[in-house]
Amino acid sequence: MDLISQGEALLEMPLREGEHARLFTAARFSGLECLSARFSTHTYSPHAHETYAVGTILSGCELWHARGRTLFARTGDLVFNHPLDVHDGAPSEGGYRYRMTYPTIELMREVAISLTGDETIGTPFFREPTVQDPEGSALFSDAHRALEEGGDGLAGEEGLLRAYGWCLSRHADLSTRDVGRERGPIAQARELLEQRYDEDLSLADLTQRSGLPRHHLIRAFRRETGLTPHAYLVDVRVRRARERLRSGESPGAVAAATGFCDQAHLTRAFKARLGVTPGVFRAAHHG
Repeated sequence: MDLISQGEALLEMPLREGEHARLFTAARFSGLECLSARFSTHTYSPHAHETYAVGTILSGCELWHARGRTLFARTGDLVFNHPLDVHDGAPSEGGYRYRMTYPTIELMREVAISLTGDETIGTPFFREPTVQDPEGSALFSDAHRALEEGGDGLAGEEGLLRAYGWCLSRHADLSTRDVGRERGPIAQARELLEQRYDEDLSLADLTQRSGLPRHHLIRAFRRETGLTPHAYLVDVRVRRARERLRSGESPGAVAAATGFCDQAHLTRAFKARLGVTPGVFRAAHHG
């Protein structure tokens, strides 16, 4: 059995009308392959990857064979194939729509070490190939979508690591531990976010400042502040946006100056925290 990439697996059979498949890579994960697809007739031949396959079913049902079993994955299910697991895939019950990633063993070990504190941990093992987990499915889907859209790099990077952490802590054979207090390192990370809020920061930037591995950083940051690093960054940006709007700057100019992707992004974040749009807030001060 040859080992193939997901792109090569897709090329084995052309897609029919109404089907689609988009394969893209996540730069902040060293070119991690990610797939968003809808299949109604497309079937995969038996194949294996050197990486994991971790994803979720958004709608419909997929039928596949792995670990000597016939398996079905439906809406809200998480799906796990291990490296070198021979598997296929086919539509069932009218087809399915799904999102998938292909993380390396090294990436999954990085998250597993953060969860367990065990630097000697081997290849993480998922007990079941598919599990019903709507909350984990939503977490994974949101992160995958953020990576695909590419507008907010930190959102996708942080989201996917949190999703992998969720999957490993709940569905793999790991003995996880609670994260300890990290006041000093988190204070350093917060300072960086306050100083460089208008930049496209990455977890690597925060890791360099704090000295904490990136998944551990996310967990410790949330324990210390009540927010993840990305949520804290958005909060800083909204605070800075308020200052500029009070001074009379236009919402469009404020969005560009405070690190938001566009004015719509600013509006969503601003209204979620203050209950009014940036335009209404500005008008209240400069009616």
